[in-house]
Amino acid sequence: MLRLARALRIVRISLRFRLDTFVPNSTISATGGQSSPLLMRFMLWVLAFLPAPQAPRGERLRRALEELGPVFVKFGQLLSTRPDLIPADICDELDQLQDNVPPFESARFIAIVEQALGQPVDQLFTNFDTAPLASASIAQVHAAVLKDGREVIVKAVRPDIKITIEQDCSLMLSLARLVEKYLADGKRLRPVEVARDYRTTIIDELNLQREAANTAMLRRNFEDSALLYIPEIYWPYTNENVLVMERIYAAPVTDVETLKSAGTDFKVLAERGVEIFFTQVFEHNFFHADMHPGNIFVDATKPHLPKYIAIDCAIVGSLSVEDQYYLARNLLAIFRRDYRQVAELHILAGWVKPDASLNEVESAVRTVCEPIFQRPLKDISCGQLLVSLFQIARRFDAEVQPALILLQKTLLNIEGLGRQLYPDLDLWATAHPFLERWIVQRFEPGQVFKQVKRHVPDWLEQLPHLPQLVVDSMEQVKRIDKTLNTRQHKSQPQPLRQRNKAIAGTFLVGIGLGSTYTALNDVAQQTSPLGLLLITAGVLLLLLS
Repeated sequence: MLRLARALRIVRISLRFRLDTFVPNSTISATGGQSSPLLMRFMLWVLAFLPAPQAPRGERLRRALEELGPVFVKFGQLLSTRPDLIPADICDELDQLQDNVPPFESARFIAIVEQALGQPVDQLFTNFDTAPLASASIAQVHAAVLKDGREVIVKAVRPDIKITIEQDCSLMLSLARLVEKYLADGKRLRPVEVARDYRTTIIDELNLQREAANTAMLRRNFEDSALLYIPEIYWPYTNENVLVMERIYAAPVTDVETLKSAGTDFKVLAERGVEIFFTQVFEHNFFHADMHPGNIFVDATKPHLPKYIAIDCAIVGSLSVEDQYYLARNLLAIFRRDYRQVAELHILAGWVKPDASLNEVESAVRTVCEPIFQRPLKDISCGQLLVSLFQIARRFDAEVQPALILLQKTLLNIEGLGRQLYPDLDLWATAHPFLERWIVQRFEPGQVFKQVKRHVPDWLEQLPHLPQLVVDSMEQVKRIDKTLNTRQHKSQPQPLRQRNKAIAGTFLVGIGLGSTYTALNDVAQQTSPLGLLLITAGVLLLLLS
């Protein structure tokens, strides 16, 4: 019954603000084709006779989203970061969703804080501002001062918000099933999967301790950085329901007039935003994935070297080591227009199914990318190129990992924001040298040694089983040789194969000695380069043999 009431309210609000007018007539006609149910076509036909709306479309959409609640407000926040896709009048209105969501009563906020922290507010703080400092879609923020004089903000989740979120996500899932069933591209778009992933993401935002942990991690990654500052979390006052964090004073990134009056270098500011993104993704492998303008501020005390300040770290992302590597190489290969390598990397990364034709994948990549590169590099969207890469993967029925989709969304947000600040932003000029440098550093001896050192304990754990694994592998090779008996398996002369096995056996001794030597040195908090070298060489020769 509650779900039905919520659905009716959504329909009523949508009709009151005439959100149906956002859908072009051509789309309605296409949607109302023979594949759609009769009731749907009838409803679309009736809507055309409603009175024309008087208020501007951006205002109508903003007011409807505010009334529909947090799930829809979050969607509006995402749209506001895409001026390249959304008309300027709508973007201007949706920007107000970042901090103009109607607040709830301060008395309820105080009750939530006191229940979560187990003490009255006047015992926790020397001063507590009852007027909200900010009111977002999921939580509300008030200013306060700790007993030791530190200025903080206190954040608490809106009361009863989880019930509303569950209802809205359930309705979104039902709508997604209709889209998947009746629209031509429904299955390819995977709306049901998107709806489920979105529910997981927004439910995670309700746990403020998760946000606090993410914030602490980002702060540690950018400690003493000239690019980005992350406020400090005060853990004695933080749990799942309440978060207390250092208060910051800076201009919102959307307050262009204030930044201009401070003499901010917008070119440097935009380029630093791109550098922060690639540093998070490739060096730290931990990136802030909710970079809408309401979460970003600018410290312009040094206007020629402006510094970003980021808050609200509830949504973060990280990639597998393999995805990091293949993503960097894909972007570099695209920059060189080496479409063959892009196709090969798609297959190696698993972004395209392994049985896909390499020539077909290359042709698809060339078809998408070549028209894009007819424009000047500064006019090319790196985020849109990434979208194109993943669309190619979907064309070959491959499933792109959620972390990569989150990365794609974040890059689009960063790029859109950067070009709002500085329209001539050349993202490639910043990204290209960064990616080349990262690829080179990945294979430097120091980095290789670091990775080997990291895996030594695992190798030591498996060492007692290694001789049996070698014997089993040799027996398996013999069985394959007997079964196949093809020229391919006889291409390497028998004496050479025997010699490699002998060398491998010799290095088994090296592995044992090296592991023992390394283990002994590890006790003394040191790692033996000689031991690691012997282990690595032995493993490589075993694989080659």
